[in-house]
Parts: sequence; C-alpha cells; structure tokens
Amino acid sequence: MVLIAPSILSADGSRLHEEITAVEKAGADWIHIDVMDGHFVPNITMGPAIISALRKTTKLPFDVHLMIENPERYIESFASAGADIITVHVEATNHLHRTIDIIKKAGKKAGVSLNPATPLTQIEEILPDIDLLLIMTVNPGFGGQQFIKTTLPKIIKASKMLNTLSNKPLLEVDGGVNMKNIAGIARAGADVLVAGASIFGTDDYQQTITALKAAANSN
Repeated sequence: MVLIAPSILSADGSRLHEEITAVEKAGADWIHIDVMDGHFVPNITMGPAIISALRKTTKLPFDVHLMIENPERYIESFASAGADIITVHVEATNHLHRTIDIIKKAGKKAGVSLNPATPLTQIEEILPDIDLLLIMTVNPGFGGQQFIKTTLPKIIKASKMLNTLSNKPLLEVDGGVNMKNIAGIARAGADVLVAGASIFGTDDYQQTITALKAAANSN
C-alpha cells in the first residue's frame, strides 16, 4: 500500500494542532514536516520547539525533512523533539555517511533527499545504509509548486536501484503531487507520497485523502 503523508507546510499555520488532528482522522499515514533555514532554501519554517509541541497532538509518524545547511548539527535536537524519520539533503552536508550515522545513533530512521537536478549517482554508495530515499519533484522551499515532469524517469530509476537491495529503503516523492499525477507516480515505484496543497487546499480532507489513496493504490 502506498502511504500518504500530508505536508503541514501547506496547512493553516495558526491552527496546526487542529490541522494535524483533522488529517489523522481523514486517514493520513504520516505527518510530513518541512524544516527550512532560509539558507539552503529561500524560506524559514519551524524548529524543534514547535515539533515538540505538535508531537503531543498525534501518534502518527513524524516525517521530518531537513532542508537546512549542516543538518548534522541539529539531528539530536530534532530527534529529541519527536521526529521518527529524519531526512537530510545530500546537497547540504559534506559528510553524508557520518550524518546518517548520527541519525541512527539517535534511534531514528534515516532518510536522504535529492533535489530535482541532483543525479542519483550522488547517493548510490549510501543506499544500503538508509531507511528512506526522498526524491524532490519540485525545487524545495515553497509549497504549491507544479510537479516537474522530467523527474518521473528519475523515480523509476530510483525504484529499480532500491529493489536490488536486501533491505529496501522506502521511496518517497515530494512536490506537486495531486489527483492528476498520483497514479503515475505510484506506478513509477513510490512507496510514500507527500501531498500539501492538494490536501490542505480542499474543504474535505477525508474525501481528498481517500481519493488520493484510491488512485495511488489502483495499480
């Protein structure tokens, strides 16, 4: 089954507790949390203190996506705040293997993310050591962007690479996922689909998440 992870980047920031509760009741599998520092990406969002407060709202896995420079400096803080999965960008750290090791020593699942223009060759050596590979299908920094269609072959290639491993990491896709393209992305091999504006921009979260799941799992 393909999992749906609503991205609270697109939620109403003044009522995040209520928004998380609503998507959990609507059938969300994970909660995707984008952390931005204004350096690696041109936006600033939330830090460990907010995540710690939100942790009290739900027992759903917190899928924390660090779009920050030198993420290794902050792993322990986000782990203590309640992250279940911590994903870092290959473009943001000089010593990726060491950073993954820090995540695992903190008792969390480790993910690696690639920007749309970054080739998969950048992470081939680390694949056996991670729990999740996140393919960005928009340039990170803002919600509500359109899916970059040329990233679809990359998802297919990534899926084939992961299928050769004995302990296959999950393949996550983030950026512009909606009802029009979700079935094709799932067919390409995605295990987890992040959806922000396509969920929080609707009036009925349950109807939307149910429809997204049905489309993603129709193959």
